Amino acid sequence: MKAHCTRLLRTGVILMLVLAFTLPLSAAVAYQDHPYHFGFKKSKNEQLPSINEEGFKGIVDRHGAVFLGDTSKKELYLTFDNGYENGFTPAILDTLQAKKVPAIFFVTGHYVKEQPELLKRMTKEGHLIGNHSWSHPDMTTVPNEKIKEELNRVKEAVSQVTGQATMRYLRPPRGIFSDRTLAVSKELGYTNVFWSVAYKDWDTKVQRGSRFAFDSVMGQLHPGAVILLHSVSKDNADALGSIIDEARKRGYEFKSLDQLPQHQQSSP
Repeated sequence: MKAHCTRLLRTGVILMLVLAFTLPLSAAVAYQDHPYHFGFKKSKNEQLPSINEEGFKGIVDRHGAVFLGDTSKKELYLTFDNGYENGFTPAILDTLQAKKVPAIFFVTGHYVKEQPELLKRMTKEGHLIGNHSWSHPDMTTVPNEKIKEELNRVKEAVSQVTGQATMRYLRPPRGIFSDRTLAVSKELGYTNVFWSVAYKDWDTKVQRGSRFAFDSVMGQLHPGAVILLHSVSKDNADALGSIIDEARKRGYEFKSLDQLPQHQQSSP
């Protein structure tokens, strides 16, 4: 009886030790994989926007993700998401060429397959092409190897079409990310690029005119702004020239993401 009790006691101790070590680990893994939807407090009157209250600032900072550029200067970084072509990217490129403004286009696998000539034009005219994943999944729901596959397929396909040998920037599909997804993509050499100026422009059924697009962007402008526009929007294509002209009148200069300061943090 005494020996039986001793065995039970030992078993209980072992179980307690197992629980003590596995529960914190599980909690840590769950925390690392907690999904965040990127959001921010918008700029008003050229004051800086903020992600201080969103719950993920530490994660974004730790992985060197970009939310702002150099906020000490009146510089702007123009970025476009290109999930599919809606007929407006040629006009956007025409405007950028005429105004001599650099931009980056984040493309999906669908875009690479369907629009090789536009990709060639982007690189020929000095723009960057960034990674928006092959199939636009919520990357917090897929394993690490799938994330690598999604990103590598875009990088390789763009290289084959354009000759662009490197791909340094990633925009997480749908703006959804976690500590894990930022870590995995960082290991692959990517800087995750979020944004500090945006509005609801992706719904092609709800276009409100170029004036609405102009006011939506200009009302949020601030030093170091990373501007997100979707190329499927007719409003954006029609307003882009006016946005560029007015921003320059206000003393702003458009820069390429490659001109971001080294080790730029997400916010001051």
